[in-house]
Amino acid sequence: MSDNTEALRAEAAEWLARRDRGPWSPADQAALDAWIAQSWAHATAFWRLDAAWGRADRLGAMRRAPEGRFGRLGATMGGRFLPVLMRAAAACFVIAAVGGAVFYSLPPSGERSYETTVGGHETLTLGDGTKVELNTDTRVRVSQDRRKVWLERGEAYFDVVHDAARPFVVMVGDHRVTDLGTKFLVRQNASRVEVSLFEGRAKLDSVADWAPHRSAMLVPGDMAVATTNSMSVTKKPEKILTSELGWRRGVLVFRHASLAEAAAEFNRYNRRKLVIEDAAAARLTIDGTFQADNIEDFTRLAQLVLGVRTENRGSEIAIMR
Repeated sequence: MSDNTEALRAEAAEWLARRDRGPWSPADQAALDAWIAQSWAHATAFWRLDAAWGRADRLGAMRRAPEGRFGRLGATMGGRFLPVLMRAAAACFVIAAVGGAVFYSLPPSGERSYETTVGGHETLTLGDGTKVELNTDTRVRVSQDRRKVWLERGEAYFDVVHDAARPFVVMVGDHRVTDLGTKFLVRQNASRVEVSLFEGRAKLDSVADWAPHRSAMLVPGDMAVATTNSMSVTKKPEKILTSELGWRRGVLVFRHASLAEAAAEFNRYNRRKLVIEDAAAARLTIDGTFQADNIEDFTRLAQLVLGVRTENRGSEIAIMR
């Protein structure tokens, strides 16, 4: 390993330490951005170390305390600690959380990818304070300046720190969501994009070259559904919208949901799947709040309340009338 590489890692560590100690001004961020932009080597050193540092913090190896990211441990160990972290960062092309909850990697562009497994849940805090919560089986990419996110699959909740000079943008399929001081939920599946707005305003645009351009300005309570060929906005009661965020505390909330819809939701969070065997069972409706990872309790309740039968098939539980 060259002396120059070690020197760059040391500089990157100094930038990270300064940022996390605070206060961190726009001028400081501009200086850091300029340092990163000087060369690919600078960018690589910084983003690899930042990835290792952030992951170590989330895994609990070095818990955040009032004194800073590393608390009293960091203050005590000082210079003896950073070389250990830098050596760990050298191997951090891909880092996985204990238990497989989230992975992330560093593509050549300087963007970072984050991915949760089935049943996983992760909260990312970007450099400007914006928080992104990833639901089960979700993958996002984050731009180097952390003001653009691509939702490649799944569902994420955004609590955006607004900056009029640097709009926050979420790209999802053939659509773009632009923050105007906002808390919003974005969900993608094979055929459509759903955006639910909880606070502030956001603009939803279609961006596919081959489809007509459509645009909608969203206000709190709006839920937009967009496909390649259409876009619609409906108003939802606050109670209904809030129930869509039950996954943030590990639960699924159903209000007059069909058994087929409830099973599809449970299947997003569990490797063991619910299979509805007949149309009569699929049309039954259910209400209630359930632990997202406990399909056994859900099927027992369905038996008692709806009178359905179940059959354990190992990796599947069949439900029928």
